[in-house]
Amino acid sequence: MPRFAYAATTRDGGRSSGVQKADSRAAAELALYDRELRDIQVTEKKSLLQLEISGPRVKRDDLMHLSRQMAAFIRAGLPILDAVHTIGEESENSSIRRIMTDIEDGLRSGERFSDCLDRHAKIFPDFYRGIVRSAELTGELDTVLARLALYIERDLEARRKIKSATIYPTAVALMSIVTIVVLAAYVLPKFKVFFESLNAKLPLPTRMLLAVTDFLSQWWWALLVGLGVVILAIVAALQSEGGRFAKDRFLLAVPVLGQTIQYALVERFCRVLASMVSAGVALPEALRVASDSLRNRVYTRGLAGVNEAMLEGEGIAAPLAKTGLFPPTASQMLRVGEETGTLDGQLEVTAQYYETELDYKLKKLTALFEPAIIVVMGLLVGFVAVALVSAMYGIFNQVKV
Repeated sequence: MPRFAYAATTRDGGRSSGVQKADSRAAAELALYDRELRDIQVTEKKSLLQLEISGPRVKRDDLMHLSRQMAAFIRAGLPILDAVHTIGEESENSSIRRIMTDIEDGLRSGERFSDCLDRHAKIFPDFYRGIVRSAELTGELDTVLARLALYIERDLEARRKIKSATIYPTAVALMSIVTIVVLAAYVLPKFKVFFESLNAKLPLPTRMLLAVTDFLSQWWWALLVGLGVVILAIVAALQSEGGRFAKDRFLLAVPVLGQTIQYALVERFCRVLASMVSAGVALPEALRVASDSLRNRVYTRGLAGVNEAMLEGEGIAAPLAKTGLFPPTASQMLRVGEETGTLDGQLEVTAQYYETELDYKLKKLTALFEPAIIVVMGLLVGFVAVALVSAMYGIFNQVKV
């Protein structure tokens, strides 16, 4: 039976704490209430093994559903404390149950919802908490939570599209590599033994392939060591700020791929900034959070100067255009929104525009990537096939002679 640690106030005003066994948190609270305890705070006790197994695993899908549920409950008129309690009780995710329990305890002690979220910064991103904090002041928490759920859903959809675009080329590459390894490691050596028994000379393609396989079989350990050193060097370099900046700048400079990444960053920036501005967050703070959400050092450094220029009265559209990180179309659309006083709406329109453009770029990238993988793998498999056919033809000529 689950065990719950509690702290409460006794009938004479003293403090009492201990452990209560019950089937659920609500049952534990009821049992403590029957003991004439008040101001009850209950948390589920976990064993060390349970804590190890059930660490904080909250995926973006879970956060999306959590936001959508909260929005629906609050819109239906349910008090936020009851909404948090209901979600915590019904959730199948143990991490969400613990988070909701902690948030419920915070709300009972008089904390704001946004303050409770701050204690779980790894689960609730910076922009998420900033938007919720502003929504509490404007009284539009249900609307903002629904908008956050929609944003997370769109972000997840974009990630799924990127993953699905790489599945087919990756599968082709893996199957080709397996085919090459099997042919080179098991089939060709038999031809080598057979030809040596006939005192015949192997064809050139077969000798070339066997030389490669012999080298790999003798020096595989050195190649693994070298590969390990290179990987460690890359990982060490990426731990530094300069290494991460160089990586991000290199990816942005790659043809086709760079523009695809740019469009993805612009879409995310506009989407987050639109959500925060429409929720009433101050523009400097919204710009800072939107910049940090990109996690791209090139954009983060470039946008740092935009905030300073905006505070000096230059607006936002012109400084963004000066960075050279935003396409001219995006800069022009934001300038229109700034001049007409509809920046939040224009940001949303810009995000939708680049979401569509991103879909097109992903399809174009896939259209280039798939043939390239197939051609490279085809050449490798073709070379192995030529080596095999040449060896078989050599055997035929040897037998014929």
